[in-house]
Amino acid sequence: MLKKFISFMSENLNSNNNKNEEFNLINEDIDYKNLITRLKDIKSTIALLEKIIFK
Repeated sequence: MLKKFISFMSENLNSNNNKNEEFNLINEDIDYKNLITRLKDIKSTIALLEKIIFK
């Protein structure tokens, strides 16, 4: 009985770990996309400032 319970808990823990890893990967992907968007905005701002400064 105890072995079955431990086995069940181990499987449950592994399942939770997999879900957490998937969640972390999704968050990392979102963070990466947000970073790329911010960098593009910064690039555009710098280009605009260069046009204003070097007119």
